[in-house]
Amino acid sequence: MNREIDSYLKYLGLTNLRERWDTYLKDAAIKKSSCQHLLTTVITDEYRYVLERRRTSRLKAAFIPDVLVMETFPFERQGRLKKKTVMELYDSLRYITESQVLLLIGPTGCGKTGLATAYLVHAINNEYHGRFIDFKDLLRLLYASLADRSDKKVLKRLASIDCLLIDEVGYTSLDKIQAGLFFDLMKMRHKKRCTIITSQLGFDEWGSFINDRHLTAAILDRITENCTVFNMSKCISIRKKRIEYAAEKAKAE
Repeated sequence: MNREIDSYLKYLGLTNLRERWDTYLKDAAIKKSSCQHLLTTVITDEYRYVLERRRTSRLKAAFIPDVLVMETFPFERQGRLKKKTVMELYDSLRYITESQVLLLIGPTGCGKTGLATAYLVHAINNEYHGRFIDFKDLLRLLYASLADRSDKKVLKRLASIDCLLIDEVGYTSLDKIQAGLFFDLMKMRHKKRCTIITSQLGFDEWGSFINDRHLTAAILDRITENCTVFNMSKCISIRKKRIEYAAEKAKAE
């Protein structure tokens, strides 16, 4: 490749073609490919390269702490979870196309965050934009936006995300202002975007951290209108444990 062509490809952002230029020409000469076949191969490869680059970019922008996929979820260890129901929702992408709320309820270590993440990653892999955020971080973000009066802008940005995963709702109690901001976000996303929520608390316990009876009712009313609930309350912990003892037990005299 001469320098002029190289500079053109660099300017156009055709990174894959730039890197594989000589390979394409060599393969075409060996296989005696037609011009149409060569151009088709080049354009198809560029298309796939751009798709993958954009997918990787969306995944990075989602801030997922541990990228888990459905293929690795241990269904065999969670017999109480209906795999068929889980997979039908996953494969159909109905949770995205129907702007559902997915609510995963269960004790720590049962895999609810991993399962929720698999749904989020699947949406991202299918060209939707997603975001993973811990409930405490969400509250801090919303509360901080009040200080510089950017709350409307922040809410609008969060409301526009195709698939928003809010992890461990209920770990932090809300004051009236925080509860109002959380309600505003859920109201803006209601029946417009998919929201995935994980929590250790059932519906009847949400009042314990929202601390406002009317806001609790209003939030739950919107969540449950178009919602799939994963009741994992009786699922076992699947978190691997590695315990080392630094001292031996005292021997009985």
